[in-house]
Amino acid sequence: MNDFFNAAIWEEAWEDDSDTIVKMMKRAGIDPTRSFDHKAKTFNEQSFNEVGRKRTKRIISWLEEQGIRFENASILDIGAASGVFSVPFAERGARVTSVETSPPLVELLEENISKFAEDQVKIVSEPFENIDVQAKGWSQAFDLVFVSMAPVIHNWESVEKVLHCARKFCYISMPASLPEHSLVNEIWPLVTSQPFHTKDTEMGYLLHLLYLKGYAYESLITRETKTTEVSREAALQEALIWLRRHSLPVDEWSRKIIADYLEKAYPSDKVVIQEGGRFGKVLIKLQDQNMYTREI
Repeated sequence: MNDFFNAAIWEEAWEDDSDTIVKMMKRAGIDPTRSFDHKAKTFNEQSFNEVGRKRTKRIISWLEEQGIRFENASILDIGAASGVFSVPFAERGARVTSVETSPPLVELLEENISKFAEDQVKIVSEPFENIDVQAKGWSQAFDLVFVSMAPVIHNWESVEKVLHCARKFCYISMPASLPEHSLVNEIWPLVTSQPFHTKDTEMGYLLHLLYLKGYAYESLITRETKTTEVSREAALQEALIWLRRHSLPVDEWSRKIIADYLEKAYPSDKVVIQEGGRFGKVLIKLQDQNMYTREI
């Protein structure tokens, strides 16, 4: 029972977990910081269409309910992608520093922020992992540090580095279970002879360590889904990426099995894919933490 309340053990367990999303991607030869390069344009379109903007607005409204005010706020958006949040933050009057390293996403981000003044949105294309936040002057420099579904969070040390940049609030979102993917459910049994099973991810480590270390925070778990339509070739490539991510062989046999299945199941060359899962959002309230410390 004592181990359950021992933060050091939980930090070590997170560090040693071989099935974290970042480690799975690296085992598959995928650079986590470049994993969206091939779908940057599609991601940007989905982020700024009506459905995407409504999803973004729901998250921002939740932040406002927790006491965040964006007018004149300084925000560090880590893993900004094409500006899915940097843009609405700036639209609400915030000064935003957007960290993004994917060249196609940076190009889209530059386009999306072109309407703002140069000093309102600043792009930093250096990987956050390589940044010396002390030397860069980022120590407690931002009213809000925002990390949405970015692979920068992969152990407690990475959480501490992000927290070190925040003065008032820090928002972190990450999957609360392995992502669900209708195509994977279809092709997984063909390749492995087993059904695909989801499992919990490291969101549990994050929440438990925040609790053990005495942080004040609000958390929210939601279930979200989206539907896309792609060609059979694009679906094949998507399926092969999933196999690599889960350390399964990507050879001519598996490629042929999947290609044959897609040809039979989707003769029109249009593959409808449903993606989603459970996603965790946590807002760490550092100003409440600091007030409590002063009172003690």
